[in-house]
Amino acid sequence: MTMNVDGIFVVVVSMSLLLPEYWTPFRTMAQHGRRENDFRPAGPLEFDMPARQIGMSPAAPWLPFRRSNRIIVIEKDFLAERRDLLLWPLAAALLSAAAPLRAAEPVEGTPFSRRTVPDLARTLAARAFRPPAAVPDELKKLTREQYRSIQYRKDLAVWGRAPTRFSIEMLAPGFLYRDLVEVDVVENGRARPLSGDQSSFKAPSEAIAKLLAQAGRFAGFRLNYPLKRKDTADEFLTFQGASYFRGHSRGQRYGLSARGLAVDVAEPGGEEKPLFRHFWIERPPAGADNIVVHALLDSRRVAGAFRFGIYPGKPLTMDVETELYPRTALRHVGLAPLTSMFLFGPMDRDGIQDYRPAVHNSHGLAMINGQGERIWRPVSNPTTLQISQFMDKSPKGFGLVQRDRNFSRYQDLEARFDRRPSAWIEPRGDWGPGHIQLVEIPSRSQGNDNIVAYWRPRDGLKTGQPFTYAYRLTWPDDAPAAGPLARVVYSAYSRAAETENRRVVIDYAGDAMRPGTKPEIEASVSPGQLVRKTVRDNPQTGGVRIFITFNTGDAKSAELRVQPKMNGEALGETWLYRWTAE
Repeated sequence: MTMNVDGIFVVVVSMSLLLPEYWTPFRTMAQHGRRENDFRPAGPLEFDMPARQIGMSPAAPWLPFRRSNRIIVIEKDFLAERRDLLLWPLAAALLSAAAPLRAAEPVEGTPFSRRTVPDLARTLAARAFRPPAAVPDELKKLTREQYRSIQYRKDLAVWGRAPTRFSIEMLAPGFLYRDLVEVDVVENGRARPLSGDQSSFKAPSEAIAKLLAQAGRFAGFRLNYPLKRKDTADEFLTFQGASYFRGHSRGQRYGLSARGLAVDVAEPGGEEKPLFRHFWIERPPAGADNIVVHALLDSRRVAGAFRFGIYPGKPLTMDVETELYPRTALRHVGLAPLTSMFLFGPMDRDGIQDYRPAVHNSHGLAMINGQGERIWRPVSNPTTLQISQFMDKSPKGFGLVQRDRNFSRYQDLEARFDRRPSAWIEPRGDWGPGHIQLVEIPSRSQGNDNIVAYWRPRDGLKTGQPFTYAYRLTWPDDAPAAGPLARVVYSAYSRAAETENRRVVIDYAGDAMRPGTKPEIEASVSPGQLVRKTVRDNPQTGGVRIFITFNTGDAKSAELRVQPKMNGEALGETWLYRWTAE
């Protein structure tokens, strides 16, 4: 079904059966609850894990570690052809299932520049993909409890006693985290690899400690920065699992995740999940309030280079620059993907028996399209897989937003959903034609990530043609404000008493819609009939409440659209929603 509503094209896809191949990545998440530690197998974790950092200069007394014997040869000043030849050994080393890294005598590191990772990605794309080294089988068999009992030795944090405000803690491999990643630190233009040994972790048993030492590498890392006080090292950003990463701003807790790239999400053939296989972390100068992380992305059909300029605080801000090198053409690729959880809320509480009014990491999808229209689309937990496509050109921004910050709306003392971050994507430059794709997956557990949103370029990626783009990712409480324009602060759904009619309630608040405002309500339902629309003041929010009564007949789903206006000008966000039969 395709709709054209005031310049917004919405393509609706509904699938009655979940494809087993697509569901597989989500199935393992259903085993886990979402309480204070907020364990999330599909992305970064927030509980403590140990590692030892090896690879720093003995001249630095705060880093008493040894260097690895792995050698990287990168010569940035040669011509492209010469550079390619020098990068082949590195590409081969990265793609091979080499033995775990071992500590060796100190080395001086290898040259590193801004072009190192893009050049390496281009070189890797010219060869067939090979999976990264995997953890020993025994580590794969660790239970959730065993994995969580592995404790990171915080006294070994990289730069933990250095004159810089940032530090790095490595994350242990094992359990669901089965790919080993390589991590280098960059100082004075030279990269030095980190590797682990048996003393890196406080493991629950000597056998597990030996297995971690045998792996020699890590599953990811977390970054620390003094968010609360000047003398603290507070975790604020984690990279772990495929190309997942997640962060939070001052005063928030971990919630939704971001990814480097999405490929073939919800396609019949299954999703391809690119992974970050190698990171380079630049050491910031003393007193600096930002840090730079480079990442090499790789998968069966595409390689890529990512540069993250990271600014912790309120909000956490990440400037992302990307170069992709497709091995083959990619029709369905998702840029700046976000992944979140929505179990239930006021719009869909059918059959819910829970003392909590709402359980979700994200309340809705917020968008600013290329025409500047602001759109709010509450997300849902459907009974069948739902895919929505919001056609656009040169989008100005989009994100998954946890808008309501009131504890009473959630009533969860442990999870504190009221403190979960939002994530907002602001494209840099012209992203051209395409659409924002929203995927809503049926879920019965708050441990499942079942909401995905990303930008899908219309023409995909072409074989052998580099694709570059950039964006700013922030982790705020809400989407950016738009002056007096009113926002949707609450939405709810109910059946009208003793009829087949249905009703939605939408609360707007903002300077443009104070009590006493008499907006003109443009509303539509397709397919179906609009029965009634009513406007009332809401002194509790200092805004206006809109009631929309509609009838969908025998339809299994319908698209609703509501926009308050005055003299033809928008007073608030455009409210969109997909109703589906119970």
